[in-house]
Amino acid sequence: MNDKIVTRFAPSPTGYMHIGNLRTALYAFLIAKHADGTFILRIEDTDRERLVEGATDVIIKTLEMTGLSYDEGPDVGGDHGPYIQSERRPIYKKYAELLVERGAAYYCFCSKERLEQLHEEDSNGGYDRHCRDLTPEEIQKNLAAGLPYVIRQRMPLEGSTSYVDSVFGEISIDNAELQDQILLKADGYPTYNFAHIVDDYLMGVTHVVRGSEYLPSTPKYALLYDAFGWERPTYVHLPLLMGKNEDGSVSKLSKRHGAVSFQDLVLDGYLPEAIVNYIALLGWCLKDSEAEFFTLDELKSVFTIDGINKSPSVFDFDKLLWFNGEYIRKMPFEDFKKSVSPFIKTALPENINKDLMLSLAAGRLNKLSQIDDMISFFLHLPAYETDLFLNKKNKVTLENAPVILKAARPILESLDDWSNDTLYSALLPLAESLGVKSGAVMWCLRIAVSGLSVTPGGATEIMAVIGKNETLSRLDTAISKF
Repeated sequence: MNDKIVTRFAPSPTGYMHIGNLRTALYAFLIAKHADGTFILRIEDTDRERLVEGATDVIIKTLEMTGLSYDEGPDVGGDHGPYIQSERRPIYKKYAELLVERGAAYYCFCSKERLEQLHEEDSNGGYDRHCRDLTPEEIQKNLAAGLPYVIRQRMPLEGSTSYVDSVFGEISIDNAELQDQILLKADGYPTYNFAHIVDDYLMGVTHVVRGSEYLPSTPKYALLYDAFGWERPTYVHLPLLMGKNEDGSVSKLSKRHGAVSFQDLVLDGYLPEAIVNYIALLGWCLKDSEAEFFTLDELKSVFTIDGINKSPSVFDFDKLLWFNGEYIRKMPFEDFKKSVSPFIKTALPENINKDLMLSLAAGRLNKLSQIDDMISFFLHLPAYETDLFLNKKNKVTLENAPVILKAARPILESLDDWSNDTLYSALLPLAESLGVKSGAVMWCLRIAVSGLSVTPGGATEIMAVIGKNETLSRLDTAISKF
């Protein structure tokens, strides 16, 4: 086998990138890159009925957005192309017929009607191996007559087949449980069960990374390697991804748990780098470390197969939301502004200090799609009652609140410089002159200019955002409430 580690991500172009698929791509990428190996993208489109137009572009765009750059693939080329299975169609027939010659596969001429009848009689019985022992003369006669056929794998009927998985250890299955699966369909297209074996071998794939749902079917694939006389690859099966149900239980991650595609999460305001970081931890951890935050380069440096867990992992939206908020707060401001701008649907007044408003919001956002709700009070003063001014900690009452507001108004009206620092310096002496805490002054002013008890930014920062005229107008509204 190749001394260099080669992995592949081989999705079917059937829609958006599911989180489980993205995790498979990420782990395959990291296993290869940790060892300075090769990562290949291959599009497995042999199931023609399930193809979705544009899905291949979605896959490529997702890998680009997440930084999972591949060394070989449909749009970058390489020594093992083509990298789209439908373009490799002639290859599979040759290898399927080679297995027939070796007695490891056989022609099956059963009609669709016969197979449907079998299914009706026993939906769990599978194929009855009717064509398994046709004589060479019968086979040639059928071929000469142009009868449609498939090629099936000839499974051993006794004993067992075992293989070793890097995560789950030795897996064994009784051969009596193995069906004579179809390798080549009547339309000349291979099944997934056959095509990926041939492609992995021809592309030099050394490590096959996929979900644990393939654990029971891998003995069939191991037998194909053996039939060709090829060395089996290293298998790395990943733990199941689960989602939280409303009743507190967990089940396999699906749409009922929320947005489970990468595209849906991005449209909902999650950052690609936060998604990648969180997904990396769904089934893997760094040994002897509690570290949770990793850049992609850091993951390439520390990711090893022995850190992958057997136990199912639960996709926790609350944890992802927390991760995303931390990433937003770490972003350079210009990057944040560029990322959040498409999520701002509300028209912004010209006199508003947009940069200050966004910098204040960045400290509170957990996902970009929250921006409109977060900044709405800057644009329109919410309705509120005077009880909102009450604050025990700062000893604000309905009696002293209007006094503070009325005393602050002329100070603010006299100012020409409307920066946060100037506003704060001008208002600070007011507390002493009124005999109240400075916190009382700032509390009253913040309620007056925001109409909210909790805000991104303090009183003077909010004033600096909305401007002098709007500030004085909101102060007048607050005073009139008393």
